[in-house]
Parts: sequence; C-alpha cells; structure tokens
Amino acid sequence: MLKPLTPQQQKNIVRNVLAACRDIEKLNGTGYKFLNLCAGFIAHYDLNGFKAYYSQPGSLQADIEANAQQNQWHNFRTGERDADYYHSKRDTYNQILAGFCVDQYRKQYAGA
Repeated sequence: MLKPLTPQQQKNIVRNVLAACRDIEKLNGTGYKFLNLCAGFIAHYDLNGFKAYYSQPGSLQADIEANAQQNQWHNFRTGERDADYYHSKRDTYNQILAGFCVDQYRKQYAGA
C-alpha cells in the first residue's frame, strides 16, 4: 500500500515547484519526482533533461495547468486501496495551481 504524502512533503513540493516555475534551475529532486509521476509529464531522462525541456519561461506552468484535469485521480474513491496516496497527490497538485492564482493576484493587485 502506498503511503500518502505528509503535509510537510506536500508543502515542500509545492514550494519547490512554484519556485521552479519562476526559475527552472530551482527545481530539485523532490519536485522533479512529483512532476515526473504526474500525468502528462515524461522523465526527459533525468532532472537535468527536465530542466532543459522547461527552460523557456512559463513553459512548466503552462504544462501544469494544461494537465490539471488528468491529475485529479478521480478513479480512486475514499476507502479504496491507495486512494489516500492519490488524493494527497491531487491535493498537492491543486495547491500548486492555487499558488499560480496567488502569484497572479500579487502581480495584478499588490504590485509584487
């Protein structure tokens, strides 16, 4: 049985992936592993290949947004084997998406 991501693991992944969307060189192994195992992303051989592929500004965020629907893991229902794991992945993915909204709000309204 797969163990769900802990709240701390989720926080670390979200923080890293959001940083990598601003600067792909900030992507670490934890963020890479999470994204690599999400639908719509391929290994690109390794972390460095992934960084090279997403070196264009905005490209990683665009793919995360484009693959959002496929990364909701709707086929796992509460109580089923590994559902808690996939729901923790869904929650992490959605926190990343929410981070994009916060960043956009800050740019638009807070001048950050």
